[in-house]
Amino acid sequence: YQKLMNEYFYYYISYIFYSTVKHSYTDFFTTSTGISNLPEFTIRLLIDDALAVYCDSNKTFEPQRDVEEKLFKGEPQLLEKYIQLCFERLPNFFKTTLNTLMKHLNQSGGVHVLQILLGCEWDENTGEVVGFLQYGYDGEDFILLNLNKLTWIPLKPQAVAVKQILDADEAIMKEFKVYLTEIYPEWLKLHLKYENNSSLRPVPPSVSLLQKTPSSPVSCHATGFYPDRVDMFWRKDGEEIHEDVDHGEILPNHDGTFQMRVDLNISSVKPEDWSRYDCVFQFSGSKDIITKLDKAEIRTNWGTRSEFRAAVIGVVVGLLLLSITGLFIWSNKKKMNGERQIRFHSFLENLFLSCRITHISFKSIHLKSVFILKE
Repeated sequence: YQKLMNEYFYYYISYIFYSTVKHSYTDFFTTSTGISNLPEFTIRLLIDDALAVYCDSNKTFEPQRDVEEKLFKGEPQLLEKYIQLCFERLPNFFKTTLNTLMKHLNQSGGVHVLQILLGCEWDENTGEVVGFLQYGYDGEDFILLNLNKLTWIPLKPQAVAVKQILDADEAIMKEFKVYLTEIYPEWLKLHLKYENNSSLRPVPPSVSLLQKTPSSPVSCHATGFYPDRVDMFWRKDGEEIHEDVDHGEILPNHDGTFQMRVDLNISSVKPEDWSRYDCVFQFSGSKDIITKLDKAEIRTNWGTRSEFRAAVIGVVVGLLLLSITGLFIWSNKKKMNGERQIRFHSFLENLFLSCRITHISFKSIHLKSVFILKE
């Protein structure tokens, strides 16, 4: 009975998840002080978690996908607005904000990083729009804006004093609300319109079996697929299983494609039973991709001592570069005081899993500092 209820619950949750079509528009802004040889600020626009536009203080403005190239050719007025936001409005405002934070936190110098997430989610079925704006300071959640009440919510004690200053500027809060709940959703729909009309065709994935250590779960990892409406699961004797299985999130790659993983805990699987298990990747309109659980096919990160040392050095250097440039991904979202709170995360989990720097998310390790690395 319990097993039946568990399966019912799983399918019920899956139904809710897949029956809701939500799209997101997110600006990820980073500005810093005390760091040389790096842009003074960077802005990354993500559409449905895929990098769409990049710009920085070096006057770099780069569409990252063919969709945006076509969009800006067809909508030159939108391009002008984006350029104005990238090089004038957002940098000027948030650099002033960084100076304000440092002043009221009694920080006269040193290395400090302000990260801002601002954007919206739009439900294609209901038309509901949810805007969000949150600051991260020196790698920690700092303060967020409650758009309904037009007030700032501190996420740590040091933000209480700053809240009073930000709350006093009601005009700015109202302007943010207009952008996040009216303007950004319209821009999002334009991106989606050109995406739907583009020549982007379904792209199948590359599927691999990965494992961190001999005792770790085996990850069935698919990457490079498009679009993101896919399913992947483990089977035993041809039947889908849920026990000892952990489903990872679908994450964007830098080229507009996606990746995902599904872990299988093999601690209770006898060696002679491995052949009874396989991983299935289902793609609309395509034949299922089936990967048998086979030790010979598993890619691992262990080996000789020198190989391991080289891998660790590569990971540490990569993490340092990623942290300095402020490339953090947020994956966990939760409600706080009636508003969405977004957790900042770094690229770690799949980096150790695949030993290469790709677009990676971590679910559990929360950043304590941007530069003293602790996803």
